[in-house]
Order: sequence, then C-alpha cells, then structure tokens
Amino acid sequence: MLKNIPPILGPDLLGILRAMGHGDEIAIVDANYPADAAGPALVRLDGVSATDVLDAILTLMPLDDFVDDAAFCMQVVGDADKREPVMDAFETIVKKHEPKIGLASLERFAFYERVSHGYAIVQTGERRLYGNILLKKGVIRPA
Repeated sequence: MLKNIPPILGPDLLGILRAMGHGDEIAIVDANYPADAAGPALVRLDGVSATDVLDAILTLMPLDDFVDDAAFCMQVVGDADKREPVMDAFETIVKKHEPKIGLASLERFAFYERVSHGYAIVQTGERRLYGNILLKKGVIRPA
C-alpha cells in the first residue's frame, strides 16, 4: 500500500500510467467492450465500475490541455446526441479533476479505431451500456 494512491490502481496499471507520455491515450471500457481483440496492453479490473476507475486514474494522471478535446465517450448508436447517465457521470468526474475539460464523443467505430491505437485499455466490470471513455494524457507543469 502507498499513501494517496487509490487502492484499485494495482501495480500493472500504475506502471502503465507512469510509462505513458504526453499525448498517449488510455481507454477505460465496460464489461461488453471487445478489449482482448483491440490491440493495446490490457489491464482487467473486473468487478470495479468504470466511474470508480476514471476517478482513481484522474487523481494521478493529468489530461492534455493542449488539444481541443482530451476525454471522449462513445456515441449512442443511432442517436449521436443522446447522453446516457454514465456519460453524465464521466463528465462530472472529469470536471472534478480537470475543470476546464469537457467530454467529447466519437462515433462507435471511430471510438474502436482510436482505442486500437492507444497505449492501454482498462477493462472494468461496468454493466451500464456505453460505459467507455478514452483519455489523452497531459503534462505536469513545473511547480
């Protein structure tokens, strides 16, 4: 155990977060996501919600403020403007940690494609549909 690190972030995920560089992307996906076949390194956190994982990751990892969008959810198929409750929860958590950053969205297959080129995927036990979010890592500025 370490001080001030959320206990759901195990050594494999902590290593990934530390190794990622500015601009690298990590996806937090739900239990239905085809993560094993997606390509990037996979960390499984079965039994943990995507919102809890997002909150834990954002306690340590800054989001990229050099780009227009640094957090993306997957659009609802057939209704790109629809917001599922899990998306509102994601946006609340993002704003808690990064008040100037919002939640953008990507069409389903564009989301899959972007995740496949990312640094890593964290597959959660999230059961809410569209419980997927992609994050672009930012920088920590000198104090």
